[in-house]
Amino acid sequence: MGETPPPPRPGIGVGVVVTSPAHPNCVLLGKRKGSLGAGTYQLPGGHLEFGESLADCAARETLEEAALRLRNVRFASAVNAVCAAARYHYVTVLMKGEAEPGAEPRNREPEKNEGWEWVKWDEFPPADQLFWALRCLREQGYNPFTEELDHLKGYTGSHQLA
Repeated sequence: MGETPPPPRPGIGVGVVVTSPAHPNCVLLGKRKGSLGAGTYQLPGGHLEFGESLADCAARETLEEAALRLRNVRFASAVNAVCAAARYHYVTVLMKGEAEPGAEPRNREPEKNEGWEWVKWDEFPPADQLFWALRCLREQGYNPFTEELDHLKGYTGSHQLA
């Protein structure tokens, strides 16, 4: 008899909350293309490469996707998002970085993203229009315009998504 294959391991991602002095109280959002999460809003980000630091990954992904160089890259949060129906399970480390003064995003991956825009943090789209890591980050109560980590108090590390 054949053994049941083990479930796949979770992926490790890095998402980036990008702010800009030219766009007060805003963060950079794109709209996903493709089969998974198409039409939902996302942060820049991607897979952590072997041996790469979280800050280096955040800077690389933001440059690759939005043509922005970051400064002052630092830890923001972490989320563990699971959607069994979509066979999606990612642990995403969220980093925060500031775009260089005067820099504006360019969509360097049009096959994956409709485009980038600066969106006020307190005027975000509803949760069901956010891709999972960003949705979980918002549900934690994270605020990119404070340096407090109060949103992590009591966080158990699990978001089960429908």
